[in-house]
Parts: sequence; structure tokens; C-alpha cells
Amino acid sequence: MIWAVLLVLGMALPAPARRAPPPLHQAAEIEALVNKAADLLEAEGARAFDAFRRRGSVWRYGDVYLFVVDLRGVVLFNAAHPNREGHDLLHERDADGKQFHQNFIDAVTRFGSGWVDYMFPKPGQPVPSVKWSYVCATRVGGVEALVGAGVYVE
Repeated sequence: MIWAVLLVLGMALPAPARRAPPPLHQAAEIEALVNKAADLLEAEGARAFDAFRRRGSVWRYGDVYLFVVDLRGVVLFNAAHPNREGHDLLHERDADGKQFHQNFIDAVTRFGSGWVDYMFPKPGQPVPSVKWSYVCATRVGGVEALVGAGVYVE
């Protein structure tokens, strides 16, 4: 349902801001992964990060990886970009000027979960690509946060 709401909102954007969403089978796969990760974070807290970091696992495969951000914009965990951990990235802008961390937070505070499109480099690549990430509200050791993962569509 949130997917449909965000697609409707996205269709109200000017044409240059519209980006094709991921195929429905990929979207469903990412939503299931993130929702499962949210449950694990609620149960185990930051201890789940070790499992989330393992390449070739259910949590991290291909270009898919998890990230966790508190609701102030501080990155608590990022499997593909651990150098981002501990940094307040609330006001970071993508190549198109979009404050995507703020958009993540807005999605979870308004709807509990949702999809956000933005420009971000694929792991190991210097040039940003279109990425759609699904984010879901969770708690990590009592801290309100969000967990997300996404797919690159370009």
C-alpha cells in the first residue's frame, strides 16, 4: 500500500524528477528483506550488524545491502560503506540535490515505511546511479531508527 502511495506522490512530480521504480518482484524482495531486518534489530539490537555485514548472505548479495540510520540522521550501520557509520548525514544531498536521508526519515515518521529514489554510487563505483530504497521504522537498542536496502535501476 505504501508503495502505491509513494508512486502516486511521485507521479505528481515534474517529469525530470520522475524515475522508473524497480520491478515489482525486486520491490517485494527488498521489502521482505528490510522488514525481516527490522524485526531482527528490534530483537538483537546492534548485535545484528555482524550478520548484516557478511557478503553472500541473505542480508548482503550482489548490489543489495542494508543500512541503518537513527531518526536524527546519524548512520549507525552501512554494510557497503562502513566509512559513513557514525556520521550525521541528515543534510547530505545526492547528485540532483535531494536530501535523501531526510526523505528516509520523513517516510518512516509519516508512514512507518516507504520507498525513496535518489542518486547513489553502486558499491565500488564512483559515479552515482538511480537507486530506490525501501526504509522501515525500527529500534536499535532503544534508539528510534530506520533500516533500509535498495536496488539500482540504472
